[in-house]
Amino acid sequence: MALCAPAASACDRPLRVAMGQFPPYILRDARGAASGAEPELLRAILQQAGCQLEIVPDLPRKRRYAMFLAGELDILLAASETVERREVAWFTPPYRMETTAWFALPARAAALRELDGFGAVLQRRVPLVTQNLGWFGVEYATLLPQLQQAKLISQYENTRQGLSMLLAARGEILMADRGATLYEAAQRGLELVELPFVPAREPVHLMLSKKSVSEADARAIGNALQQLEERGVLKEIRGRYGLR
Repeated sequence: MALCAPAASACDRPLRVAMGQFPPYILRDARGAASGAEPELLRAILQQAGCQLEIVPDLPRKRRYAMFLAGELDILLAASETVERREVAWFTPPYRMETTAWFALPARAAALRELDGFGAVLQRRVPLVTQNLGWFGVEYATLLPQLQQAKLISQYENTRQGLSMLLAARGEILMADRGATLYEAAQRGLELVELPFVPAREPVHLMLSKKSVSEADARAIGNALQQLEERGVLKEIRGRYGLR
């Protein structure tokens, strides 16, 4: 369950989170300072809870998750809440929406527009370029073993790599975060077509490691988030970055 409780000063040490380049959500300058929607939202929430933040250098997605499970990282950002993850993590209330979209190059878009899910992808044997870790809905999770067995899945670590794989014909559809993909495509002057099917659009949460964050601290952070949401503070931050 998402956590909320009466606010109190929390955290006896800074909470650790890994942040890399993930524009427009996270931007790192030459000195390593982090800016963007995610750092600003997280700082506001932790400050309200009486916690401090320690941003560590970015890590590959799978290593980051392994360190989180071991309690070597305290927070994962933009997490989907699942039954399995609740075994190892506390979840705050949601703090923004996240949309995963399908993209194609213009030359192939017309032939792919009628695809209405991963079952259709499997039936028509359309290769996908997808993230190497994440939750993209029940249908994807159910069919992923079959998609992999059919050799229809190529995985990427970051948005830039995913776009490069699409351009290199490693797949016909790129499944990726909508905001990050549109931003990266614009930076590269690349024309993409967003396909009608939306694999996932859901609220995302802060995910707090049960190995290193106490239930009391997690509740205080959840409550702080809820307070800022009710006061419109988080909405104002999201609005400055074009997020919901």
